[in-house]
Amino acid sequence: MNVEHEISLLVEEIRRLGTKNADGQVSVKFGVLFADEKCANLFEALVGTLKAAKRRKIVTYPGELLLQGVHDNVDIMLLQD
Repeated sequence: MNVEHEISLLVEEIRRLGTKNADGQVSVKFGVLFADEKCANLFEALVGTLKAAKRRKIVTYPGELLLQGVHDNVDIMLLQD
């Protein structure tokens, strides 16, 4: 699958599962995204798609690599609409 297409799907899923903060930015916990059944079916490599989106400055999160369990409470912030 095309990386740009996967990133656009990721943005849609972050909007669907996330919440807006006081600044109007949407964020979602990594654990919520990882555990969602629709996301599990959509993304073959969720962590890889997140890394590609971070490199393109579409999302941000602390650190380089997110792991299930260890990073479930890490916020993934949507930077672009």
